[in-house]
Amino acid sequence: MTAYEPTGAQGAAAAGQDVAHDAVVLAGGAARRLGGVDKPAVSVGGRPLLDRVLAACADARTTVVVADPRPTARPVTWAREDPPGGGPLAALDAGIRHTTAESVLVLSADLPFLDEDTVRRLLAALRTGGADGALLTDADGRDQPLVAAYRASALRRELAALAREHDGLSGLPLRRLTGALDLTRVPDPVASFDCDTWDDIATARARIREHGHVLDEWISAVKDELGIDLDVDIKVLLDLARDAAHGVARPAAPLTTFLVGYAAARARGGEGGPEAVAEAARKAAALALRWAEEAAAAKSDAPDATPETRPDAG
Repeated sequence: MTAYEPTGAQGAAAAGQDVAHDAVVLAGGAARRLGGVDKPAVSVGGRPLLDRVLAACADARTTVVVADPRPTARPVTWAREDPPGGGPLAALDAGIRHTTAESVLVLSADLPFLDEDTVRRLLAALRTGGADGALLTDADGRDQPLVAAYRASALRRELAALAREHDGLSGLPLRRLTGALDLTRVPDPVASFDCDTWDDIATARARIREHGHVLDEWISAVKDELGIDLDVDIKVLLDLARDAAHGVARPAAPLTTFLVGYAAARARGGEGGPEAVAEAARKAAALALRWAEEAAAAKSDAPDATPETRPDAG
């Protein structure tokens, strides 16, 4: 896939937030169109593609990655089809054997724009409908069966039937499975974007750095790098940095936001969360505004002041 068209933000479906689910991530493909490179390790926005997908399905009770083990940003269960390279059905069968939830996310490891909201929408569509699965469709309306939520019982039933019919699953195309399932379609041209070619990688990297996305992407990358699982109001911190820069001095912006983070980390005996960050930011912003008001007052009083009457004169 090489086409990419950004869309407006789509809200998470609250109905999908409480669905107990597992996830199976298929990460062992040959990546022939990328020259055989280790595609899950390719970096987009400073993070490997696999880690980006793992972040999107972080709420899964169990996450199984079907591939040879490698370092990842969070712990996962590893599985491998036998023999390796048997194709997506064999890989899915190997992964689902390690799951127990009735709802299972099935994801490829090359989805740079997949996020938690999309995962929740898929789970909500699965839970509220009577279908065997809910999958995304891309910008051209094509099914993306490796960006989907399925009923585990339906997957196991059809995988077993195909294995009996073909004396195994190795080499069978994914459509042999999805063609036997009742599926709900969820259009999403962004989250369904996968990286099959170097052009796709270039497109993803360019989109990450667009003005409307770069801050969110950067904050997510930093949190992953530092092992921080904390959602804060970025606007509050940006407003604080602006107030500190304008009301005090430009270098005050990064120093103040650092001190706010440090104070929040110490709050409540070291258990500060988003509320602690917001409270510390509120206090610091109020202080910066007081500084700005005093500076403005000093300028307005300047014509009446003389060197002899300044506080440091003498």
